Amino acid sequence: MDRDLTLNRAETFSFINPWIRYFLFFFSFLFWVFSLLIVAIGVYAKVQKATDTVRDTFLIDPAVILIVVGVVMFFITFCGCIGALRENIRLLKIFSLSLTLVFLTQLAIAVLGFFYSDQTRDALGKFVKKAIVHYRDDLDLQNLMDYIQKEFKCCGWNNYTDWSWNLYFNCTHSNPSNERCAVPYSCCTPVPEEAVINTMCGFGAQTQKHLEASASVYAVGCAERAVMWIETHLLLVGSLALGFALPQIAGIVLSQILISQIQNEISSFI
Repeated sequence: MDRDLTLNRAETFSFINPWIRYFLFFFSFLFWVFSLLIVAIGVYAKVQKATDTVRDTFLIDPAVILIVVGVVMFFITFCGCIGALRENIRLLKIFSLSLTLVFLTQLAIAVLGFFYSDQTRDALGKFVKKAIVHYRDDLDLQNLMDYIQKEFKCCGWNNYTDWSWNLYFNCTHSNPSNERCAVPYSCCTPVPEEAVINTMCGFGAQTQKHLEASASVYAVGCAERAVMWIETHLLLVGSLALGFALPQIAGIVLSQILISQIQNEISSFI
């Protein structure tokens, strides 16, 4: 009787913890669905821009960035999802390695950005300059710039005169555009109880001195505002960084634990 009980226990015993296995599966499945949503939004946004022929905006196109991020997430979470469900060591190793590479890349960018702040600022400045140059060429880019300027209450990268980089807002006398020397409406300071947004509020702003312009538009650049925002929201920035890091660390640890358990299970039959 005792011998039969021992044999039954041996047959039902498994090194693989079902809680870890199914938690990793649902964890990966959740982000897998999220990645599909990101790709769908990116593809929809890209398809809607039927007249988008500017190749120079490809790398800064929000729709393209969404698609790339979504595809990478889809590949990684698919490996974790199927690997956990099928107890496939190879897929779990790909999942763990991919997450590790993504995490280390983000960590390296954060560290380099902190120690090489001037170079980081210059790199971001080039990105914003390209966004300003192609402001009228890409609707998503235009909406993104408008959102940033309204939320941070800034205009341009260094100051409001940066909008002269744009073909339409360029302030040279040879520019035939009706928007010559203007800035986008998102640079304008809000007027209390204004029912309709005045999209022409920034016309002629670049011809004004800093003090005069600051009465109607945000004269401070977004670079300075971004630094001020980070310094006054360090807790929020840290929480966001932790929020990005914890799921990745959890995925790496859980996948390594599951790989070890599967290997022990295989060894028990040898």
